[in-house]
Amino acid sequence: MNRNNIWIHLCIAVVLITMAAVWGQIRRWQTKVADVSDNPVKTAPKPVAPKRSAGEKEPEVLVKFRPGVSLADIKKIAEKNNDRIEDEIESVKGLVAIDDLDNADAQKVSEQYAAMSDLVVYAEPNFRINLDDPASTSETSDFLAPRENDLSSPNDPMFAEQWALNNLGQNGGKEKADISALKAWQKTTGSNKVVVAVLDSGVDYTHQDLVSNIWFRPANIPQYTDDELGTINDEHGFNSADNTADPMDDNGHGTHCAGIIGAEGNNDEGIAGINWNVQIMPLKFLGRGGFGSTKDAIEAINYAVDRKQKGVNVAVISASWGSTQYSKALEDAIRAAGEAGILFVAAAGNDGSNNDKRPHYPSNYDLPNVISVAAMDRSDQLASFSNFGVKTVHIAAPGKDILSTWLNDQYREASGTSMATPYVSGTAALVLAANPDLSVAKLRERLLKSVDKLDVLNGKVESGGRLNAAKALGN
Repeated sequence: MNRNNIWIHLCIAVVLITMAAVWGQIRRWQTKVADVSDNPVKTAPKPVAPKRSAGEKEPEVLVKFRPGVSLADIKKIAEKNNDRIEDEIESVKGLVAIDDLDNADAQKVSEQYAAMSDLVVYAEPNFRINLDDPASTSETSDFLAPRENDLSSPNDPMFAEQWALNNLGQNGGKEKADISALKAWQKTTGSNKVVVAVLDSGVDYTHQDLVSNIWFRPANIPQYTDDELGTINDEHGFNSADNTADPMDDNGHGTHCAGIIGAEGNNDEGIAGINWNVQIMPLKFLGRGGFGSTKDAIEAINYAVDRKQKGVNVAVISASWGSTQYSKALEDAIRAAGEAGILFVAAAGNDGSNNDKRPHYPSNYDLPNVISVAAMDRSDQLASFSNFGVKTVHIAAPGKDILSTWLNDQYREASGTSMATPYVSGTAALVLAANPDLSVAKLRERLLKSVDKLDVLNGKVESGGRLNAAKALGN
């Protein structure tokens, strides 16, 4: 074969190979198009927060690691001890909840981590928290006969029985032993730009007297996302007890507190809240039985801080619960809330004891954003069950025989520093409605300096007085 024939054959071979390659690529494209049309490409689903089953145990310990210890290092340490990181608390750097997979004693597990002093700041058991309010009356929506209100009062049919807002001496009370709500409302009845988080057993957000004042996540605020818990479609708040988006109350306690803060006023229905207009953000960490854990409370606070940082005007956290167990982790979480610009109002407790000598938490945390609240009765006396403490309890508010919202469109009277707490939380929101730029420090100062001084509270609470909403507003 001569040289010219060789080049001719080579050219023909190259052309044939090229045509085969092109034909093969065309077939592959056809196959891919067919696959796409028959099996459309699906984007990976976003992680969904795992719902904790009823039988699943809470993590045993809360551990804060030293600065410089990365999350990856923390995970390695946990794995080495046959533990896992249940959740990282983003608002408190280095704080994690750890689940011991051997189900060892929580105290021993915390001691094990605390012994790593070169890596760990502190470690503590995940304490249980129980509601301790005095017993409520039986549930009913019409146990009080509606009474005619004067023209300056809202038209809510049960308002005449809300002695804490307007005490006329009804049912053996003392006239004007109230928070001067009518006078306060001459200046403002609240604002739907102020968000109050009710950290409790959740809230019945469908209640007829609450539904219009329940927080709903705005379209411009992203869903809550947590690395461990996943993405949670938090339309109405957060349920840290079950790691879900549904904070519906199945106990009643949180709904009662929410009504004191913001039952819709002047709507010809039920009662009036301190704020006729407000946004109540339900944070559920207590279950049906009225108990929860410090870790779940911390997770809920962490959520509130995240929402604040994302643009939600969370101004106050109302916390009507407590225990005698000191938790450094809970203290750190509340401090983080204060640094984010959130006032934390806490119940002083219902043991009739002195918190100066027998601390009660979270009300006893010495933090600049905490207000501790004692309870008064309708005669302006310190309630017999109320804790007190001239150094550690800051203010008193109505807290005995308080009528408010309950589950399933009901209303109920209840007593406790739990009820006194939302009066202070609600008044804080009312003040912010008129003065939206007040700092936490100035808001706290205004609430404590505007009290009605009472001899009965001398040596019992730091301010020496009972809450007065009108004075706090400058009326």
